[in-house]
Amino acid sequence: MKVYTDKDASMDALKGLTVAVIGFGAQGRAQALCMRDSGVNVIVGLRPDGESAAQAKKEGLTVLSISEAAKKADIIHVLIPDEVQGEVYAKDIAPYMKKGKSLSFSHGFNIAFKKITPPADVDVLMVAPKSPGTEERKRYLEGFGVPGLLAIHQNASGKAKEKGLAMAKACGFTRAGVIECTFAQETYEDLFGEQAVLCGGLSELIKAGFETLTNAGYPPEMAYFECLHEMKLIVDLVYEGGLAYMWDVVSNTAEYGGRTRGKKIITEQTRKDMKQMLADVESGKFATEWINEYKAGLPNLKRMREEEAKHPIEVTGREIRAMFKKK
Repeated sequence: MKVYTDKDASMDALKGLTVAVIGFGAQGRAQALCMRDSGVNVIVGLRPDGESAAQAKKEGLTVLSISEAAKKADIIHVLIPDEVQGEVYAKDIAPYMKKGKSLSFSHGFNIAFKKITPPADVDVLMVAPKSPGTEERKRYLEGFGVPGLLAIHQNASGKAKEKGLAMAKACGFTRAGVIECTFAQETYEDLFGEQAVLCGGLSELIKAGFETLTNAGYPPEMAYFECLHEMKLIVDLVYEGGLAYMWDVVSNTAEYGGRTRGKKIITEQTRKDMKQMLADVESGKFATEWINEYKAGLPNLKRMREEEAKHPIEVTGREIRAMFKKK
């Protein structure tokens, strides 16, 4: 895959252009501030009476309504949640998507699943950091950056890639490296990773380990440390040097036990289930399910949130974390 660095990007591609960041959550705040600090003319599109608008103004940014920002901007960078993008685009952005403008995202969901269909005469691109917004801003302020992805869905102007690389450079991504991909690749891999490994798989593995220990009579506090607290220590090792470094740092006992028993957790059935999860993502089945869940008022998600909040590992965790807070 093609990897772009600072030498491949020029801020000249954004000269004289206005970028409207729509949304001011973790990503919206980080990207708006980084681009602003890099000399880009940035405005923010928000509900004028919301808490985010007050925060953005406090940070020295120009805040307009979403429709006003879309009308004024040359590049409209949509960073609101996936599930609301379609309706917000139709109501507040689509009327101002004129020839020569650019529509930009940091996640390909609504383009890949055709929840948003931009006109053919505008650029459509994605500039996506591979990091939470808080870490992204932190690394930028340290003088470096986090890795990112770049995808071009429509190149009406012939300069969509140059604009995307300039935005990536303004956020510091090209300092670490930007990989070129497609909207579909980013979307499918991202959703699968969240479901099977990073969020879904991890949380269920943690709870299953905790339940196995506590059901066998072990103290919940010890089970919490073993199955949740120490997870960060292991993940930090993997992040720093890959699996080989993690195996090198842990004890020989841990390595032998992990290498011989780990495959009993990830079985052939698990792999089959993962393939089905990926297929459901690629077919759009999951996207349809999720948007329908949102439109119904999130009944299942709210129920699952309430159930997990009562899980013994969460109850135990809240008590233990309170012990370590600075007085």
